[in-house]
Amino acid sequence: MKSWGMANRPAPALMLRPGDREELERMTRAQSMSAGMVQRARIVLLATEGRRNAEIAELAGASRPKVNLWRSRYEDKGIAGLVDEKRSGRPRTIDHAAIVTATLMPPPKSLGVTHWSSRLLAARLKVSASTVVTAWRAYGIKPWRAESFRFSTDPELVGKVTDICGLYLAPPENAIVLCVDEKSQIQALDRTQPILPMQPGLIERRSHDYVRHGTTTLFAALDIATGQVTAALKPRHRNQEFLAFLKQIERAYRDAVDAEGKPVELHLVMDNYAAHKHANVKAWLADNPRFKVHFTPTHASWMNLVEVWFGIVERQAIRRGVFTSVKDLNAKIRAFIDGWNNRSHPFVWTKTAEEVLAKANRNNTSNADH
Repeated sequence: MKSWGMANRPAPALMLRPGDREELERMTRAQSMSAGMVQRARIVLLATEGRRNAEIAELAGASRPKVNLWRSRYEDKGIAGLVDEKRSGRPRTIDHAAIVTATLMPPPKSLGVTHWSSRLLAARLKVSASTVVTAWRAYGIKPWRAESFRFSTDPELVGKVTDICGLYLAPPENAIVLCVDEKSQIQALDRTQPILPMQPGLIERRSHDYVRHGTTTLFAALDIATGQVTAALKPRHRNQEFLAFLKQIERAYRDAVDAEGKPVELHLVMDNYAAHKHANVKAWLADNPRFKVHFTPTHASWMNLVEVWFGIVERQAIRRGVFTSVKDLNAKIRAFIDGWNNRSHPFVWTKTAEEVLAKANRNNTSNADH
């Protein structure tokens, strides 16, 4: 599962040769340096921090095999090992930088396309499509891909990020941290034909068309220290249903006490959905001071670790499921939750507030023209 919330054992920190750190840092800032060399220098620098190879790969925009390769090459030859070795064969007739420069320019309007394909660009530059693909790989260019983004405009962004990261990384003593949210509009979909099960040499097959039988809403509270989930399934997701779920959480943790027999605090991480801030909910929370609420920044619900768990539910119990009714859907989700709580594990957050805010600042200051 690709998530900051899951922990793996970090790799041993890479040891740098004397004087190499300054040179590697210079390489990452040099505008004349190729993207490939910048990426390799970043991989080596990140490896000195003892990070997991998977984390290095994500931060550097590389594959895990590349991370392993350049770590190994540096260990063997130092910075000299990061330079491409000479290859046999005829030299290139066009520089990769020229291909990348052409790629970054919009295609002519006469082509009627939004971005370059390898064949279109190859025909325009009079080179082979494989040459274009090789250049794209060397510079990490992917014209066929695009991502969406949304900036948080929360005026309390820094404070909320610091609060939640601190809560995850250093939870208060004698307290339980619960990530709370709801997954709404879960559809009970039934296929029009029986599923053809997986067989040797054949994947599972199902009919493309389906019948809708209604929807349900899953409310969940994830205990990040244990991975245990308190859940409820309801037909709607208004403040009334959310308040009822808060009362369910209170009952579930009523017997959780500290060494002195006092009830432990329950710290709830929640997003800014209107039902979470309704007057009825606020009044109940005021009457139950044991509950301490921590709101995520606006447009940053991804900081709520229960979203990771919702992704697991979607992949393992819902996406490929067949449900003949909402009642059947609810029963199968409950069965998944029972099984999950028997095999649950902690959810570990690894990002500091500084790292989260640094990434947010990079997004806010990026050049939108590109």
